[in-house]
Amino acid sequence: MLLGALEMSEKIKLSPDEFRLLSLFQTVTTADARDCIIDEKMERVIFVVNRGQMGMAIGKGGSNIKQLQNVINKKIELVEHSENATNFVKNIFNSNIIQEIRINDRLDGTKIALVVADAKKKGLVVGKDGRNVDKARLLAKRYFNITNVLVISPEQLIKSEKM
Repeated sequence: MLLGALEMSEKIKLSPDEFRLLSLFQTVTTADARDCIIDEKMERVIFVVNRGQMGMAIGKGGSNIKQLQNVINKKIELVEHSENATNFVKNIFNSNIIQEIRINDRLDGTKIALVVADAKKKGLVVGKDGRNVDKARLLAKRYFNITNVLVISPEQLIKSEKM
């Protein structure tokens, strides 16, 4: 199973520690993960789980995640993979508080993801110390070569469209 996960993401290079954690994840959860990122800055490990396998990865009442967190002594975060950039970015965030996601191609050839959320909920979307938006930037670049992820309010989106 592990080999299949790596074949799907040929361009992603894992460190020996990430490879070990990916193997441990798959042993504990029996779910297929396609990526593992050790984020020292935020003291967490992010796993990108194959579509449709989040429930299996989490386990009943979060049992798999709790078990993994106890073993590796870091917070575990999961993201469900999608081949579609917009859906993938949406999966990174709590999609209940996201109104819209737009992927814009810039004139300089770069791509940017605009995550539209109610002005009162932007803090929740960004996360404590920017942890959610950091994760989004890291994964969006890694999978879709999106250079930046910005969280904006609907009012800011309307202003940017008028420019």
